[in-house]
Amino acid sequence: MISATNLKNSTCFLYEGKPLQVIKYTHIKMGRGGATVRVSARNLSNGKMEEKTFPSTAKFEEVSTSKKELTYLYRDGDRAVFADPTDYSQSEIDIDLIKGQLQYINEGQNVDVLFRDDEPVSIELAPKVALEVTETDPGVKGNSSTNVYKPAKCENGVQVRVPLFIKTGDIVNVDTRTGEYLERVSQKSTRERSRS
Repeated sequence: MISATNLKNSTCFLYEGKPLQVIKYTHIKMGRGGATVRVSARNLSNGKMEEKTFPSTAKFEEVSTSKKELTYLYRDGDRAVFADPTDYSQSEIDIDLIKGQLQYINEGQNVDVLFRDDEPVSIELAPKVALEVTETDPGVKGNSSTNVYKPAKCENGVQVRVPLFIKTGDIVNVDTRTGEYLERVSQKSTRERSRS
């Protein structure tokens, strides 16, 4: 059994018969009252995200999983195909299970694949990924406010809301769990000048 306070990121547990993987964990302590745990979790059966709140004393059955580093090969209809770089055996994952994650990986990239009972059920990504902004409206001069956002399209086709000062060609960090903008990493023009 695993307690609610140990439901850290990537932990897998059973709740009402459903296998869930914790994506985001928050511990909330309220004055004299008891603490609660809030998690954003991915259902390993259907790939959907669920928000759950538990008392800190709650206990759950841990789901036994294993992890393997595989190479993403290609998408074949409603399946994503991965290969083991050591023996070239292939594994397929239903696209619905990893729909929100697949957009952050490229063909030929190595990723950690999560297995449950020898069946691949999920992939684990780094919490953030650096992407180039390929399309966004220009910001207005003097607009440096960080609480006003505009839509932007990134190199992998992901749409993200960015602050007004972000321009086409900027490199930004995007949260792979939520798809939200985190920060600007660099400006492309600065990177290109430093290379020459």
